[in-house]
Amino acid sequence: MTLQNLYCPECGTEHEAGADEPWRCPTDGHALDLQTPPLPDGNPLPISQLDTRRGIWTFHEFIPVDQHVTLGEGFTPLVDAPHWGAEFKLEYVSPTGSFKDRGATTTLSRAATLGVEKIIEDSSGNAGSAIATYAARAGIEADIYVPADVKQSKLMAIQRSGARPVRVEGSREDVTKAAIDAVENGEGWYASHAWNPAFYAGTMTFAIELAAQRDWTAPDAVVTPVGHGTLLLGAYRGFDVLERAGIIDSMPRLLGAQAAGYSPIADTFHGEHEAEDDHPNDIADGIQIREPARKDQLVDAIEATGGDCIALGENIVENTLDTLHRRGFYVEPTCAVAPAALTKYREMGVVDEDEDVVVPLTGSGLTTL
Repeated sequence: MTLQNLYCPECGTEHEAGADEPWRCPTDGHALDLQTPPLPDGNPLPISQLDTRRGIWTFHEFIPVDQHVTLGEGFTPLVDAPHWGAEFKLEYVSPTGSFKDRGATTTLSRAATLGVEKIIEDSSGNAGSAIATYAARAGIEADIYVPADVKQSKLMAIQRSGARPVRVEGSREDVTKAAIDAVENGEGWYASHAWNPAFYAGTMTFAIELAAQRDWTAPDAVVTPVGHGTLLLGAYRGFDVLERAGIIDSMPRLLGAQAAGYSPIADTFHGEHEAEDDHPNDIADGIQIREPARKDQLVDAIEATGGDCIALGENIVENTLDTLHRRGFYVEPTCAVAPAALTKYREMGVVDEDEDVVVPLTGSGLTTL
């Protein structure tokens, strides 16, 4: 595949690919994207005829990045969840324990293609672990900027991969600022899961893989947790490609779930303080993002599919986490936000009892030990 340049979807300016390529548009500051993903011709093979040993790279025709780094991520199980009247896609069985591996494999593959020698990422946990692990696989040096109070299990996952964790005091936004300062000082290539468009080339495979597991059909709705929204926006792009290629008839509604106190997308749809309690939801620490890098794109994706986004307080998330564990799904607290939101959406009348719904379980409980 020809190496794709970056472009700004806001002003249309194209930027040449390279190890020194910009991490955001120099003209207007917006997040950049890769050129439009390819649209495969013809009908896709049934999953029984696909060689799934390549993981997400089974769908290389859809991915605007060449494969260089992989740990076999993808083809996570899709299982019935009768208690919720839905199907759960078990993203937490990925190599480093979260869906972030989908974006890490494509981001580090692009970095390897560009000849990048060192990457920088900022993350509260799962993305940092994934980027650090795939950087180790690629033989690329990595600095991972993390909050000073990062969970010890996630800090150790970064350190043991050979990456250098850089602990930053202050808010999650302070961590991002410190990482960006390092990038702009020429200390490394920004492998940000929020800003780097190659990451979304990986998370879009969630939708493609899900459709393949369902005999190339889409559900009525998909409910995802939203911090920076890398999974929701990736899913939107994947379903959009499938629809434009004529593989699915229509896109599912995308329904987001945020933590109260960290809910800029939900606030756009419902105003502030729509959650049942006003204090910040500190249980769902993986999505404590007040300034998503691609907020406008997330809102547009939700609106384009007739979706919604709500914020949830701690009580419903904690209760849902307990229920998940008792029913055999050993996930981290942030992961419980999406199934909790499904319950809330049904109470609100947004989702009918008989609708076909898929919920990704995004992170393993092992990462919180």
